[in-house]
Amino acid sequence: MSPDNRDETVIRLSAALQRARRVVVFSGAGLSTESGIPDFRSPQGVWSQAKPIEFCEFVSSEAARREAWRRKFIIDRDIRNAQPNRGHRAVHHLVRQGVCHTVITQNIDGLHQASGIPEQVLIEMHGNGTYAKCLECGRRHALAPIEDTFHREGRLPHCEGCGGLVKAATISFGQAMPEQAMARAESAVSDCDLMLVLGSSLVVYPAAAFPLRAKRRGAQLVIINREPTPQDSEADLVFHAEIGPLLGSALEIP
Repeated sequence: MSPDNRDETVIRLSAALQRARRVVVFSGAGLSTESGIPDFRSPQGVWSQAKPIEFCEFVSSEAARREAWRRKFIIDRDIRNAQPNRGHRAVHHLVRQGVCHTVITQNIDGLHQASGIPEQVLIEMHGNGTYAKCLECGRRHALAPIEDTFHREGRLPHCEGCGGLVKAATISFGQAMPEQAMARAESAVSDCDLMLVLGSSLVVYPAAAFPLRAKRRGAQLVIINREPTPQDSEADLVFHAEIGPLLGSALEIP
């Protein structure tokens, strides 16, 4: 987006948002890179440099669990001190104004919550990396004690309640998508008049199917992403731009 057409771009996006009454936001890694969190799927990312650990491997192999936790703590170094950016604040503004009733996110960093978005508005399609859960009873576990024990004693976590395996509360490769989250997202998509995609490459399915479903049910599809996506040709508006500056300007969010 060049300086010459910036004003026109902002006006077009602002007009689309002003017309909408039921917005669903669909956010991906590109929103959080503006907070300093790397895109772990990029060519330089952790997931592209090592074979992903499948869910079945995690469950069946102690060595796989140990490696999964080692990678988890490396990733957490990039996430731990990150703060919501202008794009997150703009999404929160849409929620606070009652225009956006649902935020579907592929991100696991908890920055939407940190920006002030209520849990009942948020659908985390790939889980949440800021805590861990027991795979047996679902009990929630804080990460800090797990990391401390892992580094001091080399011990892997087990549930304090039932003794089951504990895993970061994210969805691993080969792990079933959360049924409740999928159902909530399906319902939200069927009821929106504008789907706003922020920073997603729209290549990771099944989550990436939701923008197209919204479009085919009559909603306007708006995509803001630095790089082209496979769904650009289907969208009503496409902006290859930084999310925070563009969306913040359109909504007059500092």
